[in-house]
Amino acid sequence: MFKKFMAICIGLLALANSAQAREKGLNLFAYPREAPAREFYGSAGNKLKLSDFKGEFVIAVFWSKTCLPCVRELDDLNNFVRKTAGTGIKVLLISNENEWANTAEQRKFLAKYHASDLDFYVDPNGKLAEDFGIFASPHTVLVNSKSEEIGRIRGSVDWDDEDVIEQIYKIKAQNS
Repeated sequence: MFKKFMAICIGLLALANSAQAREKGLNLFAYPREAPAREFYGSAGNKLKLSDFKGEFVIAVFWSKTCLPCVRELDDLNNFVRKTAGTGIKVLLISNENEWANTAEQRKFLAKYHASDLDFYVDPNGKLAEDFGIFASPHTVLVNSKSEEIGRIRGSVDWDDEDVIEQIYKIKAQNS
């Protein structure tokens, strides 16, 4: 009877933990997926693809300047970039090209929200986001060093939290 009770408790605990992970929006895939080959643009106007970042663990954050949760996490994301500098983690802040008149406007916006260290990119007509099946922001795509999509995070993340940073390091290590 005791063994049956313990098995039920362990099962409930496992369900609670998986529900908690889903609640936070983290979804790691059982197998890597091919990432879209769609081009997007860097702040200098250069054309890029996710495959151009091969060898780095990429955190591609799809966001919008009109999305309050997106704007709220900019400062934390900037701190994350500072704390993880030189570790092989590359953060791509990707927004729809139609949101910006020019890169100067985007730089000014990011400076206003304490996010000047972030590398920003634009997605022409939102096609890269569409290829990923992303239609709401913030939405983060995790890409391994082989340029394969390994997971996603839906919604905001407390990027400056030490537990979050440690979790990203673990995900990176497991998916090198």
